[in-house]
Amino acid sequence: MNLGQAILEALESLNANKVRSGLTILGIVIGVAAVIAMLAIGAGAQATITGSIDKMGTNLLFVFRGNLLQTVRNPEPLTLQDASAIADPLAAPSVAAVAPLLRGSAVVTFSGERTTTTLVGVTPDYFHLRNYTLHEGEYLTAENLLERASVVLLGSEVAERLFGFQEGIVGETVRIEGQPFRVIGILQAKGGGMMGSEDDRIFIPFTTAQARLIHRSGRDRVDILLAQAVSAEAVPFASGEISQILRERHRTSIGVDDFTVLSEEDFLGAAETITNVLTIFLGGVAGISLLVGGIGIMNIMLVSVTERTREIGLRKALGARRRNILIQFLTESSLLSLIGGVIGTGLGWLLAAIVGRIAANSGTPFQPAMGTNSVLLATLFSAAVGLFFGIYPASRAANLEPVEALRFE
Repeated sequence: MNLGQAILEALESLNANKVRSGLTILGIVIGVAAVIAMLAIGAGAQATITGSIDKMGTNLLFVFRGNLLQTVRNPEPLTLQDASAIADPLAAPSVAAVAPLLRGSAVVTFSGERTTTTLVGVTPDYFHLRNYTLHEGEYLTAENLLERASVVLLGSEVAERLFGFQEGIVGETVRIEGQPFRVIGILQAKGGGMMGSEDDRIFIPFTTAQARLIHRSGRDRVDILLAQAVSAEAVPFASGEISQILRERHRTSIGVDDFTVLSEEDFLGAAETITNVLTIFLGGVAGISLLVGGIGIMNIMLVSVTERTREIGLRKALGARRRNILIQFLTESSLLSLIGGVIGTGLGWLLAAIVGRIAANSGTPFQPAMGTNSVLLATLFSAAVGLFFGIYPASRAANLEPVEALRFE
């Protein structure tokens, strides 16, 4: 018996029991669809997170108070003096620019509209470091900083919620925590970010935030320091220079830093690790349903062997060898699984697309990514499941004695 003949006979056998074959295939369809959808969603989540980190800026370093790797009691706060020391080209030649910032929450109102958003006090260098672009208006200036000016730049989401549009807003006056601020610019939309939506924020001069809206225990205290290395290759050197400066200024014990310096690569590595773990976990959970489908195939094939015992005996009596019977039943089980795998791949792609559409409509841009590798893996794995779970029923059929099989009722 050649392979083509085995496939034709398998199709005839499956066609003779359409309902039973369909229900068996359904188990594989659900399993493969779940695996494909989970892998696509996991890959899409990873691409979305990676893209948002890439949008943060170029060659950036983030300096936080406290040590994220070990507990340090009473860590020194970051200050404007720390920022000035890091910006010194003699002390840190690998650092191109430094931007201190303060973060808080604020209620913004305009003409009866009200929204709560993230308030960020920044210096003019911040927008260049973070790759922000203007939709209209102008950036904050050094004069705004010196004058502690009551001016604000609005993120696109904040502008939309307050005004219902994003054009022609420059010059309007909004109130932040009841205090009037003149809008000098609207920022171009950037999408989601590491610390929430990049567009659901408003930006005011650092000195204004420090004096009037975001109060810290120390006058010169800052929440985060952003530093930009002179080049991608200089990022490790810049990180080392920043660490050395802060160790000297904070007089920390050897090996016990009271600050943390993170680069974009650190964020990318952490994000990829998390999404990989989640993808493997979700794929594993989905794979369980594929395993259940394989058990269903074995169950159906065992029933089929029992029903066709006399047929098997007759075939063997007419000269069919053990190998022919084995190939026949393995072909049937593999076809069941392969058909289910192909249908399941299409269904999985559809489910992933639906999830992406729902995410987009809910304001969270997300694009599931279904790669060729995941399709091939799921399809071949489904066929392997059919082959594996078909071995025992096929072996049982092939080992039947012709005389006993012909006597079976």
